[in-house]
Formats: sequence, C-alpha cells, structure tokens
Amino acid sequence: MGAKGAARGGSDGARAPDGALERLLVQLDCVGDRPFEVSELSGGLTNKNYRVQTPETDLVVRVAAANAGALSIDRDNEYHNSVAAAAAGVGAPVVEYRPELGVLVVGYIEARTFHEEDLRSGLHLARVAAACRRLHGGPRFRNDFDMFELQWRYLSIVRERGYRLPDGYLELSTQVDRIRAALSARAMPTVPCNNDLLAGNILDDGERIWLIDYEYSGNNDPCFELGNIWSESGLSLEQLGELVGHYFGSDRVDLVARARLQGLMSKYGWTLWASIQDGEADLDFDFWSWGMEKYSRAVAEFEGDDFNELIDTVTHGS
Repeated sequence: MGAKGAARGGSDGARAPDGALERLLVQLDCVGDRPFEVSELSGGLTNKNYRVQTPETDLVVRVAAANAGALSIDRDNEYHNSVAAAAAGVGAPVVEYRPELGVLVVGYIEARTFHEEDLRSGLHLARVAAACRRLHGGPRFRNDFDMFELQWRYLSIVRERGYRLPDGYLELSTQVDRIRAALSARAMPTVPCNNDLLAGNILDDGERIWLIDYEYSGNNDPCFELGNIWSESGLSLEQLGELVGHYFGSDRVDLVARARLQGLMSKYGWTLWASIQDGEADLDFDFWSWGMEKYSRAVAEFEGDDFNELIDTVTHGS
C-alpha cells in the first residue's frame, strides 16, 4: 500500500492477543466477555488494525496512533464521516466508537484489497468513479478539507520542530499560489470526499467497490478525489481522463486539468506528512523516501512545459 491508510487484505493469522490488547478489547461493548479471535491486519501507519471475530460478529478494531494531532487527524470527524460513508453505501458499517480508548470499530468486509496494478490496469476505473459518486452524493461530512490549508499546517509543524524539508520546497510557493488562484476562479461545490484513496483503501467484494479509512475525510472539491487517485496509484494522463470522464460523464479538458492540479497539490502536501512521520513515528518504514518520491514527481509537474497551460485552462475553462 502507499502509506497513510489501512488495508483490509492480509493478516498475521489468528493469535492470542497480548495483555494490553486483550484488556482493551474486553472494554468494548461489541466484545466484552465473549470469546474472540484476533489477527492483525496489514497496513495502517497512523493506527493499528485488528480483525476481531466473536461468535456473533466479524469486526475491524482500529486503534489510533499517538501522533494523530500532528497529522491533523480528528478522530471525532473520522467517526462521524465513517457513519456518513456507511449511509452512502460505500463505507463499512460503524459498530462502536470509544474516543477515550482511541478506538473505532467497523464491520469487517470480506473483499479483495486493491493494489496499484488493479487501478493501472484500467479495468476498474468506471466502478471506482461510480463508488466516488455514491460517496460524494451521500450525507455531508462533519468538516471541510482543504489541501492548501493542511499543507500550511504541516509546514508550520515541520519548521517549529526542525524536521527535514526537501531541497527547494519553499521555492515552489509562487506556483502553489497560482494553483490556488486558478482553482478558486471557478470553484466547484464541495462534496463529502475520502481524500486518501490510495489503492489499499479501495476494496472489491466482487459486486461492490468499498471505500475505507476516513482519517483525512472532509467536504472537498470532487476533482481532488480524482486527482489524488491518479497521483497515489501512478495512473497515466489518459487514465486520469478516463476516470474524470466516468465520474462527470465527460472528459472535459478543464475538468481533467483541474484534477491534475489537485493531484499535484496532493503530492506536494503529502510530502510534508512524510516529513512529520519521519521525525516522529517509531515505525519500521522509510517515510522520507516515500515522501521524496512524491516530491520529485511534484517538482517535475511544477516545472513541466504544460504547467502554465493547465493554470490557464482551469482559470478560464475549456
């Protein structure tokens, strides 16, 4: 998977929980004194995810990491938005929320977790776009999401705490201002977005596409969702056009350009997510290399021959 989400596919197999985990689980109303089996699910760098099976239920217990605040994760927003996503028919059902324990419990979905190759194949773009439309047409989320504001908050944390900043990062601020102005010139109504649809947060049960993990969710420009999918899975520009076409019913040049600029901002902003994690997280994961891969792709687009054309197209329309 990418880095931020938590995949459902793959586990370490059923095992006896350690003492701390067992003490946590028995406090949950959905577990209590029932017999249960536990297996840790793969993925998840801002939480740990456990599949917990009781005689009555099959659950995913999400235990939050301690540094969620630095990453601008609001667990109350995550809970509310997860309920809304379930009501829209694309999110897992929410079973229990225990903020005092740092726990959110959702129903386990028996499905295959997507990999980047699944999206790059092009075979599922129409279904993914349809799932996004269902989510975006569902109940409004509790909060708004703006990558420009989030990037600024991340940058403030990186500077205050002395974390590493990629070479030349601040020198791109003029281009960032131009993107923001272009997107604002013809702003789109915001809709409830996941905002973190890397391949591992997309599940396929054979009939339905599910969208999971709402840590970064909020009402946003739908083109951010599409551009972020393009960016996270390394889709081609042609595939971005297909995704936009499936979503809007038209691959209008201005909408594709808008999604491209939003995807560029997602790379630029999530780079600092990686910088914060590199400075704080006690995990065996190379956050810096992950972030620098995103940053290098962002720089290539900022310096691309068609950057000015994208700005003009989004500002004035097709």
